[in-house]
Amino acid sequence: MAWIDTGTISLRYEDVGEGAVTLLLIHEMGGTLESWDYLVPLLRSSYRIVRYDCRGAGLSEKVRGDITMAELGADAMGLLDAIGVEGPVVPAGVAVGGAIALYLASRYPQRIRKAVAMSPATGIPAERRQAVMNRADLLLREGVRAIIDDGLARGYPPPLRTDAQRFARTRAQRIASDPVGFAATMRMLATLDMEEDLARIACPVLFLAGTHDGDRPPAGVVALSARIRDVSVKELPSGHYMAIQTPELVAAEIRAFIDH
Repeated sequence: MAWIDTGTISLRYEDVGEGAVTLLLIHEMGGTLESWDYLVPLLRSSYRIVRYDCRGAGLSEKVRGDITMAELGADAMGLLDAIGVEGPVVPAGVAVGGAIALYLASRYPQRIRKAVAMSPATGIPAERRQAVMNRADLLLREGVRAIIDDGLARGYPPPLRTDAQRFARTRAQRIASDPVGFAATMRMLATLDMEEDLARIACPVLFLAGTHDGDRPPAGVVALSARIRDVSVKELPSGHYMAIQTPELVAAEIRAFIDH
């Protein structure tokens, strides 16, 4: 792992693998670049893989105040520029990371070849926004332990916990998240509106939905996909954290999508 100051943000990242195509992996809210630990070994022989801790997450620069999607998108492109990635890029993200991948496809079309969004979180329905803001306040008052088990019950339910060690590692990692950055990302999501961004996307997009995902169930993913011109949707027997829960299935779908 390494760190780099892009001029606006200091990011922890990893750059491995070989290939003409660069795969940019963007983790979910509460995650870190370790969210991809089970997926990277399956793909690094075929692609150059860049993964990083987003602003306010993991060991990247901490935040005070708000986070915006524009900042998260600029962070990703700033990292690619700083480490010399010039060829075609395929961003692939989970949840909020999926939203960042879609934002990059919309706002930086000349740099993006294709995009992958797993259980994409591009906003919150109006009737749920206040509950999400209240959850962010709870995070700041009491820390991640106050919300962790409720969140995992929806995104990493018992049917997917057959590997007890993997589940325990995932839970412990999330408990260690910075509550300030976590809450700032949650507040950003609560007010996010990507309707115009989705309509502008011209490159091919792959949506992956998890059968057992209580946060972003398949029906919602399918509905969201209707806003994009060139999109395919695949449902996997997985959950919200599918790169951790079923990395082999995710790797197969990403490889088929990129190489097609």
